[in-house]
Amino acid sequence: MAAASKNSLERISNAKRRRLDTNDTRHIAALILARGGSKGIPLKNIKMLAGVPLIGWVIRAALDSGVFHSVWVSTDHDEIERVARAWGAQVHRRSPEVSTDSSSSLDTIREFSRLNPGVDVICNIQATSPCLHPEDLKKAVECITKEGCDSVFSVVRRYPFRWQEVKNEVSQCTEPLNLDPAHRPRRQDWEGELCENGSFYFATKELVEKGLLQGGKMKYFEMKPEYSVDIDIDIDWPVAEQRVLRFGYFGKDKPEVVKLLLCNLSGGLTDGQIYISANGEEMVSINTRDQAGIDMLKKEGVKVILLEKDPIAKALADKLSKRMSCRILQDVDDKLKKVQELMEKKGLEWKEVAYLGETGALRFSQLHQPNAMICKNMVHLRNDGVAHTGLKDSTSILTTNTKTYYFYHVIFH
Repeated sequence: MAAASKNSLERISNAKRRRLDTNDTRHIAALILARGGSKGIPLKNIKMLAGVPLIGWVIRAALDSGVFHSVWVSTDHDEIERVARAWGAQVHRRSPEVSTDSSSSLDTIREFSRLNPGVDVICNIQATSPCLHPEDLKKAVECITKEGCDSVFSVVRRYPFRWQEVKNEVSQCTEPLNLDPAHRPRRQDWEGELCENGSFYFATKELVEKGLLQGGKMKYFEMKPEYSVDIDIDIDWPVAEQRVLRFGYFGKDKPEVVKLLLCNLSGGLTDGQIYISANGEEMVSINTRDQAGIDMLKKEGVKVILLEKDPIAKALADKLSKRMSCRILQDVDDKLKKVQELMEKKGLEWKEVAYLGETGALRFSQLHQPNAMICKNMVHLRNDGVAHTGLKDSTSILTTNTKTYYFYHVIFH
């Protein structure tokens, strides 16, 4: 993560310069709470989401907003601390007293405030809101610096018809909370309701010391529904991944120009199994969205070549090649050697080459490691992405079933 740290340091430097240009001299700090003992999804805060550790999305947004003097992650876990620092955040190592299952977010925020007396305004950013954008933080902080608000929090407009449970000795009934059943409004005929989406809460130090995140002169900041994403349990993850690939903030850096994608056939496009029909014909299963992903990549000028270590029937290989409109190279045991041969033939650099293997997609953007490290990264792909030291912070490790489709959205977002 050396390159990730370098980019993060540049963001911190730029953020400090921009903050000094404002008239408000108060120290405004971003604080991201990331406890290691997540019950719903173990170590959820650093689980890879569309190629980025979950907390990486909000750390990047906070740093690139340029409105904070400092960006912090509060944690009790060594690995979360390591990832947070790699992405450019400072770390508040919280005490055991505020790290229990019964501890509230406010308990941790108050501890942070007490240990950092120089901080005047705290913005609690939710780690599980990966679609947060710097522009929203920029606009929201102006409510503090220009309008004199004591607290600002993010909301999203919803249009639910809400009912409440009513219990009595005879029966269990219900009654409406926000509508007249005899005159049910159409969506376009009412303004809906403002609901906290949890993305961020700005509060002055004085409010926090009183045990409040909302109080004094308050104001809400309305975020777009597509940016209001929260992850709590496992089933939220695939939905959040699709949303972040479409609406997430991918940083200010322009994506590298990928010209060649080498895709491992078994495990990359197929489930690694060969099916035998009643008449002895060999068959494999391919997701049609992967085919769509390859088509989109090719339209962007990306050359796609399929690799296969194990020999397969020529008839099956020909069918796959025709179906995917890609060249298939069989009996490829040494993938590194084959990639280097193709790069030399096509005059490509590592930053222009991508590899999609059994566990996901690995971009070789700005890779400055010896060949041994390149070989390790190519052959021994890991789901968590932890071992890929030296890669740019936009490295994409995708573990979805339709890998080329998501790979396209990451590269050409």
